[in-house]
Amino acid sequence: MKTDILIVGSGVSGLYCALNLPEDKKIIIVTKAAACESDSFLAQGGICVLRDSEDYEAFYEDTMRAGHYENNPQSVDIMIRSSNGVIADLVELGVRFEKKGETFAYTREGAHSRPRILFHEDETGKEITSRLLEAVSNRKNITVIESFTMVDLISASNTCYGIIGHDKDGNFERITADYTVLATGGIGGIFKHSTNYSHLTGDALALALKYNIRLEHIDYIQIHPTTLYSKKEGRRFLISESVRGEGAVLLNSKGERFVDELLPRDTVAKAIFAEMKKEGSDCVRLSLKAISEQEIKTHFPNIYKRCLEEGFDITKESIPVVPSQHYFMGGIRVNSDSKTSMDRLYAVGETACNGVHGRNRLASNSLLESLVFAKRAALNMTSGYTQVDENPEAEIDETQYYDYREKYKQLVLNAIEKEKREYE
Repeated sequence: MKTDILIVGSGVSGLYCALNLPEDKKIIIVTKAAACESDSFLAQGGICVLRDSEDYEAFYEDTMRAGHYENNPQSVDIMIRSSNGVIADLVELGVRFEKKGETFAYTREGAHSRPRILFHEDETGKEITSRLLEAVSNRKNITVIESFTMVDLISASNTCYGIIGHDKDGNFERITADYTVLATGGIGGIFKHSTNYSHLTGDALALALKYNIRLEHIDYIQIHPTTLYSKKEGRRFLISESVRGEGAVLLNSKGERFVDELLPRDTVAKAIFAEMKKEGSDCVRLSLKAISEQEIKTHFPNIYKRCLEEGFDITKESIPVVPSQHYFMGGIRVNSDSKTSMDRLYAVGETACNGVHGRNRLASNSLLESLVFAKRAALNMTSGYTQVDENPEAEIDETQYYDYREKYKQLVLNAIEKEKREYE
């Protein structure tokens, strides 16, 4: 296959990048599973936005403080100043953010000094991603190919010419392109307990390691403090930080609070781990007693329903929660236009590291960061667009890729372990 622009991944960053490219360009989006099976779809809490000019300094400081001041100041500035434009685009695409009368309703999450988060019930990611998928399906120049797994890059002389991948039946194929965008999501699939889909195994990182594409902070892995505790295997269900933002509190086995629930995520997670260790327990409890039953059922209907399915009525009882791997702040190093160190190769979303998040992501900055820098990637490609003169020959050696899944997982895990700092 040959296309003008190839995007690997169907989360918000990949979809929004495609929608910001010219309609005279042929675009192929490949995705490892179904188009809707991205972590973007799972995002509950919301998306940050600069409420007004007076909020800039506080928004900037909240993001920097949460990231332990290891953030890239330029990237943080770009994200904040671009937020209103992104929200306007989403509203135009039909995204239904909660309102109070004619104005937006805002919620607050941990480490935010004021409410600045827009939301749709407790399924903001699903609402945004669904609208983007709908818009993509209406573009005649965009083709989405599901169940197509990238196993290699096509490259020569530090230039990317596309990818090699296979369909669900194991049939391998080359897709060549003038430009390639990696939007493959996070790395939760390589961990035992994670809120991520299991098929998100850091394949793009493994290929970056293979081709010496620059990486950054790959040991910066965020643990979400509150996921529903279960002895069942599989993805952990997230209890959104918005729940704590609206008044839920964390309790130990004696029913005592032991931490300020609105501190940054890493601080809250450490406090939970310490309490579990002190008590010798597998989890702590989250009480929503301070939130009205009506608010729970209207603001958090999905969480309410899922907890009921697990045997917990959150309007009447506290629920068991435990920290789980949630988000990846590191990734493929990119500049402010999402360009990697390999020519004609971009990276966006959780796959990329532009420095916005620093060492710890501020709640609800993920969707915003993904969208802002996906659009910048699209605009940068468009402004300097050139076709490739020729594509290098790329032989497909199926035996080389037969066990790529475990090989790539181990490659990424080894690299993380090499750079990991002790989690204290």
